[in-house]
Amino acid sequence: MNFKNLILYPGCVILFTIAACSKKTSVSEPSLPPKAPTPYSITETFESGTKTAYATDSTLLLTGKWTLNDALLGNLTTDAKNGTKSVRLRTGFLSMNFDVAGAKMLYVSHAKFGNDANSTWQLFASTDGGKTYTQLGSDINETSTTLVTDSFKVTTTGKIRFQIKKAGTTRINIDDIIFKGIGDPGITVGAPDTDPTDNGNASTPTPGRGTPEAGADAPPAGGDNSNLLFGNPSGALASVTAAENYLIDQKYYVESYSMSRGAPNWVSWHLDPNNFNGTVTRKDDFASFTGLPNSWYQVQSNSYSGSGFDRGHNCPSGDRTSSSTANSATFLMTNMIPQAPNNNQKTWESFESYLRAQALNGYEVYVIMGSYGTGGIGSASASVVNTINSGKVTVPAFVWKVAVLLKTGDNDVSRVNSTTRVIAINTPNNNNIGASWKDYIVSVRDIESATGYNLLSNLPQNIQDVVEKVKDPGN
Repeated sequence: MNFKNLILYPGCVILFTIAACSKKTSVSEPSLPPKAPTPYSITETFESGTKTAYATDSTLLLTGKWTLNDALLGNLTTDAKNGTKSVRLRTGFLSMNFDVAGAKMLYVSHAKFGNDANSTWQLFASTDGGKTYTQLGSDINETSTTLVTDSFKVTTTGKIRFQIKKAGTTRINIDDIIFKGIGDPGITVGAPDTDPTDNGNASTPTPGRGTPEAGADAPPAGGDNSNLLFGNPSGALASVTAAENYLIDQKYYVESYSMSRGAPNWVSWHLDPNNFNGTVTRKDDFASFTGLPNSWYQVQSNSYSGSGFDRGHNCPSGDRTSSSTANSATFLMTNMIPQAPNNNQKTWESFESYLRAQALNGYEVYVIMGSYGTGGIGSASASVVNTINSGKVTVPAFVWKVAVLLKTGDNDVSRVNSTTRVIAINTPNNNNIGASWKDYIVSVRDIESATGYNLLSNLPQNIQDVVEKVKDPGN
């Protein structure tokens, strides 16, 4: 085992002396000293995820979500690995999308892939949620055909995340990464960021909430980075007369809501790293929205109970971790649709992670998500279900999303041209759905034909006529 920046003191014993505490005469028992923080050791084995292509994407692993850029999870005999899989990294990077606290040491096992030539890689660390990185230690020369382990000393006392960046075009394998530290690491090993239906089985609904107060982290009301910059797809109105196309500005996203369906028609928002690189954990505070007109039914936090459908976010919780207010906004039930669990937890979770990975790779993303039709298949039955909650909530037949990707900059509408990447997907709301979102890529015009909406209507018509007809290759 090689050690980088690790100082060992053989035979050294460190003693801690605790001074006696004075006690008041009224206290019968002596005060106890606080418990010392517990050491921890957490290993990311790369065994739990699946990623078979080099294209940039995020995947949920044991410790959390990682972004693999020009990298995949390899299981060939030529992949150096402990177990069945390891990361095969070519010219890109392997990056944590989460922080760990209290880390003192990091251990990385690595080797050359197969017969590839020698190369080098670097370890970087970020203490500001991935906004900036600083190299830890020196460059690592990759010369071994079998796994070796290097260790890196961590000196920060706060939260930190790591990134391994490759130099050159030869391939390397990265396998077990071990975090060792003291206290609460802030990592719940193996817990996915999804909305399991069981969370909605409480007999008593949680109290409702109104529109959140916009904090400094909320997108602006208009102009660049605003939630409706590319248009109002259905011409929704904030009027009680527009019961099936009711415009609601929830500050952290904007939506069109249908009274009779008990769900949004579509939800629109802007995404960049400032929206999801915060330290806020998932709130899970599902609640009815009290801002609907008085005569309208409010879908409750437990309205999906026993239905076999998840409370599927439109604007995801993972896209809004900049503050507790931002994250809680995504848990309003007017942001939910009855979504087949595998559709929500696999196909859509994968696409959401992919878009966040693109944002970390220098893009800002404008997203519109919606659903249409009637009848889906959840986990409780193999038959089509049209409504739940005693008919008050319609189960959609299809779930769609459109994402406009722009390199970070200003004057966003004017920067969209015929080569701008626009990804559209349309998935059946079916629990037998495939896990890869790339299998459901369509054009924007396909979604417009199915819904009757005018998507990206704020773009010049000649630009719409190009980008809306393209079917993205999914790279």
